[in-house]
Amino acid sequence: MNIDQFNYRLPESLIAQYPVEPRDASRLMVLHRQTGVIEHRYFKDIVDYLRPSDALVLNRTRVMQARLRGVREKTGGQVEVVLIREDESGRWEAMLRPGARLGAGTRLLLENGALIATVDNVPGHEPRYVRFADEVDVPRTIERIGRLPLPPYIQRDPSSNDRDRYQTVYADEIGAVAAPTAGLHFTESLLARIRSQGTSIKHVLLHVGPGTFQPVRSETIEEHIMDAEYFRVEASAVQDIVMHKQTGRIVAVGTTTVRTLETLAVEYADHHEIRDYEGRTTRFIYPPYGFRLVDVLVTNFHLPKSTLLMLVCAFAGIERTLHAYEEAVREKYRFYSYGDAMMII
Repeated sequence: MNIDQFNYRLPESLIAQYPVEPRDASRLMVLHRQTGVIEHRYFKDIVDYLRPSDALVLNRTRVMQARLRGVREKTGGQVEVVLIREDESGRWEAMLRPGARLGAGTRLLLENGALIATVDNVPGHEPRYVRFADEVDVPRTIERIGRLPLPPYIQRDPSSNDRDRYQTVYADEIGAVAAPTAGLHFTESLLARIRSQGTSIKHVLLHVGPGTFQPVRSETIEEHIMDAEYFRVEASAVQDIVMHKQTGRIVAVGTTTVRTLETLAVEYADHHEIRDYEGRTTRFIYPPYGFRLVDVLVTNFHLPKSTLLMLVCAFAGIERTLHAYEEAVREKYRFYSYGDAMMII
């Protein structure tokens, strides 16, 4: 399939730069994928579309304070490092700027010297890596001194408000470089209302990596390779998800949750065991795709030609999805991470 099939026109003014308050006051487009009927609601109305037999599945990852600014030790030149994930050898995969000037062995004094990193490989080799002293607790340190890695289309520096608002209210395990943004609309009170009507709420984990922002550079989407992201689903969640699939609907909140569930579906089909499932997934979902677990999708509005939009098109159909996006533009919905949401049922 050609990437141009997943394009649409978006006025820059509709790219949300700030979140709405409260969280559940964002708008909610409800798309009925069998008929194409569209409803315009608010996110707090999501309870009207959930059933007691449903399982609402959320990604509980928490965004790291992964953006670090500093200087090169020898020259004083400014640098920026965004940490992504630690590998088995203790190196950290990272995005470096200016990457072409940072050779292997370059020492970086980050956040006024609070953290010192050494570049571990040469420019032109991707991904790039940095190392820290063995005694440094990097995750704990960056939570104290680091900055939130807001998406590149949010064209401002993060504020103190972003430290809370660019996390879901249920985020509890640090490891992502981007938020699972469909979950940003939930409040504690809204989740309580959902539970009170009998809908089950389950959690999975996928640490969102930089691939969520990376464009598809191949001419055909089949050639694109997804970033490998860590996922985990505990045995108790596996059991509940399998049970609800037999008796009700699986409602996935966000494309990361969809990719986790569909990875789980393949793994479970191979083993048929109620146990913890974890690993790194590169699952790329695009049309046509036969969903094994997901029945309903809650998601934000995504970038043109992105892998996220392709997943939505696989779920609702290309024509229906792009028609809904045209409607969202006409109705001036807010797009991307801090934007509004859609529910596809």
